[in-house]
Amino acid sequence: MNSRLPDIATFFDGGRLTLARQLAGLRKNALASRIEKTPTAVAAYESGLKRPASATVAALALALDVAPDFFLPRQNQLPTATTAPHFRSLRSTSQISRDQAHAYGCIAVDVSTTIERHVEFPERNLASYPVSSEATADHAPEEAARLLRKQWDLRPGPVGHLVRLAENHGCLVVFSPPANASVDAYSFDTPLRPIVLLNPLKNDYYRQRFDVAHELGHLVMHVDAEPGGRTVEDQAHRFAAEFLMPAEEIADQLPAKADWHRLGLLKQQWNVSLQALLYRARSLKVMSDVTYRNAMTTVSNRGWRRREPGPMPLLEQPSLLPRAVELLQVEAKVDEAALATECQTPLNLFRTITSRIPGTLSLPDGEPAAPQ
Repeated sequence: MNSRLPDIATFFDGGRLTLARQLAGLRKNALASRIEKTPTAVAAYESGLKRPASATVAALALALDVAPDFFLPRQNQLPTATTAPHFRSLRSTSQISRDQAHAYGCIAVDVSTTIERHVEFPERNLASYPVSSEATADHAPEEAARLLRKQWDLRPGPVGHLVRLAENHGCLVVFSPPANASVDAYSFDTPLRPIVLLNPLKNDYYRQRFDVAHELGHLVMHVDAEPGGRTVEDQAHRFAAEFLMPAEEIADQLPAKADWHRLGLLKQQWNVSLQALLYRARSLKVMSDVTYRNAMTTVSNRGWRRREPGPMPLLEQPSLLPRAVELLQVEAKVDEAALATECQTPLNLFRTITSRIPGTLSLPDGEPAAPQ
């Protein structure tokens, strides 16, 4: 038996057990069955009303696939979300999946904070423009998008590498683990950093960019909003459309009819999908509702909802954490295992959080967010 187990049992942190259980996608009764305890006992361990014995700590670590040290308190407690995680659809996403996704995001922020002991990351620079979830007819989402473009000093025209832009302004962007790919892109804010989590299986450059802009909208506008509602999601869509395709710049370029050649050129120019352009044309009243519906019928009939015609650029990749780990390995001779231990995070989970998607590269569009 691990000689440190008695010490771990003494300092056992119930919050860390909750986190490990959520990461494993287990309910309390399922974990209780694995360690041959009652759900009441597991609840008591998590709440701090009862501390597990050394043998129980070992059983918990084995059941949850973490080292026993995972249950020790962190020097800096895990960040508490200051906004509810914004999942696209609460109906289609189970509570277990949402808890698992949220726990993963909290671990990612914690890993980032630990790495920042060794390297300097860009400071947080995210606008705050609260928008009521009751507001449906005003232009608040568009105003919020214009505010963020101004705060980030963006030049007129298309936005460049959006993931890198967010990272350069202090946002943490990571890919979710493939096992949690049923959850679409989501985000939440913490006192340390806002975080955007992307679906690793959505292999679509244009949709991913709209996802990032959509989640930035939630972070800017929805501090107190209940996530998952139709109005809230529509506001984030409108924010993303204005942020990526400012009305003053694109309205005169959009066709009133489904001119696919013209739309294809605009797609390449603005780095957005055909569907986003059609949505924008209708919302700016350049295109009538009837024309829009007919165009979307064509999109569906031709299978373009899943894959639009034309070349597909490589996905934009996060670079903040991957470059920091590479920098520490090369210049400080600190390996991944040592960093993972410092983060009290399983090595495979640490690698998932700090990696790019295998087999892909970042687009060569300006300098990446560089740790100092």
